[in-house]
Amino acid sequence: MSLPIAQQWYDTRRLDDRIWLITEPHVHPIFSANMHLVLGRDADLLIDSGMGIAPLRPVVDGLRDDPGKPLICLSSHTHVDHIGAAHEFEQRLVHPAEAEELANPSPYSLTSADIPAALVRLFLDAGYPPLWEYLINAVPVPDYDIAAYKIPAAPATGTVEDGDIIDLGDWQATVLHLPGHAPGQIGLWHPESGTLFGADAIYDGPLIVEDQETYANSLKRLRGLPIKRVHGGHDPTFDQTRCLEIIADYLTRWGRA
Repeated sequence: MSLPIAQQWYDTRRLDDRIWLITEPHVHPIFSANMHLVLGRDADLLIDSGMGIAPLRPVVDGLRDDPGKPLICLSSHTHVDHIGAAHEFEQRLVHPAEAEELANPSPYSLTSADIPAALVRLFLDAGYPPLWEYLINAVPVPDYDIAAYKIPAAPATGTVEDGDIIDLGDWQATVLHLPGHAPGQIGLWHPESGTLFGADAIYDGPLIVEDQETYANSLKRLRGLPIKRVHGGHDPTFDQTRCLEIIADYLTRWGRA
């Protein structure tokens, strides 16, 4: 199967005067994760780094006011769609429970037939559409080798835990440990604006559950925050009303309301 060449691999959209959304529109919805760039006075912050199919750093630097400023890459967790380009950034932060995977990523294939059947079933049961033949429907350059896809090692230069502060000088946010989707899944809470970067702990689409009891506790924790908007790891931004609806829906499904 020959795939078309994408005119551009990444889409970018400004969400407000500080935050950019970066997406990979040619990646299957299950693996097309949101990346958020937060601009700060003293440093900028990139939350997650996608699949790493095409170079990300030039796109990120093109959105920054000053590409010479320090840039922090924060991996919310280490599933393939969130760490693919982490190696392109000098400062790499992750929760300690995810650090080993960031340093030694598990092999992954862009060919759907190579993905374990149990994982494919998990995606379907969660409510995602069937996988395409490949996890992408285009290639970034004419000579792109799908079979050679590999996530490079990107050892963390630091770790963050619950309660730690990410400080960009004129913007500070608190790290929230929100396990259930992944052991070291984290979110980022900016109380001044009521903004939650929920990553894969909560987004407006089918949630993938690793540990239901732990996940329920994470959602209950989020239920207690005065959230005004959520930038999730997938799908569009949503407000407090929708956030509470999603939490109530899953807690009810799991019998843990």
